[in-house]
Amino acid sequence: MLRRTLLLAAFAIGAAFAQPAQAQAVLADGVLRDLAGRTLYVFERDVSGHSDCYDACALLWPAFTAQPGAEVLGEMTVHARRDGSMQWGWNGRPLYRCSGDGRAGDNNGDGTGGVWRAVRAEDGPLAASGQAGRAAAQAR
Repeated sequence: MLRRTLLLAAFAIGAAFAQPAQAQAVLADGVLRDLAGRTLYVFERDVSGHSDCYDACALLWPAFTAQPGAEVLGEMTVHARRDGSMQWGWNGRPLYRCSGDGRAGDNNGDGTGGVWRAVRAEDGPLAASGQAGRAAAQAR
């Protein structure tokens, strides 16, 4: 009986990982956030939809990553990073999290160095739609 229960549990876990994973950005309190409530930022030095944040920068400002084959909806975009990974973007601008944000709702990175800013509803199409675009990534 225990063996059967363990086999069923292992099968259920495997099936759960085979389902599509959702990666979504939502508008909360006028700021774009990931599903965990962490603020999403843009880097003013990014040009033409390409990230300019690597190495030491990426340790402080991790990319908001997407799975290969991510489905793009609304204002969400996907960008290739130079290491081959994919990064979510908003209206063509790569998105990041701030390592200084310790919990959901923090926006400690907003305005850092005059080049990092939280994405806000009044920044563009989010204001017109009232909500962020949704994007789903297919788990591999």
